[in-house]
Amino acid sequence: MRYVKVRWIHTSPNYPELIYSELDQEMWEMRKVEVYADGRMDFANSNERSGNAKLGIAPYPPLEEIATDPQFDPMVISVEEFESMWARART
Repeated sequence: MRYVKVRWIHTSPNYPELIYSELDQEMWEMRKVEVYADGRMDFANSNERSGNAKLGIAPYPPLEEIATDPQFDPMVISVEEFESMWARART
């Protein structure tokens, strides 16, 4: 598994500011957490979801490709950071 966080730089309260994803070996999202400016958190996996969160319908692009768009700041994170956010989103 691979774990990534993308900061989405924008001013709309309708879209998340942080997106955490758990990716399999083929770069498909397995789980996702979206964090909004107001602290609200949505989540998704293959069995359930909250709010507007849903898993991607295509493999995740390389982080280098995401980083070419100045509104996105992607980074690799630890499994511990992802699991912490996953647990917070599910409570």
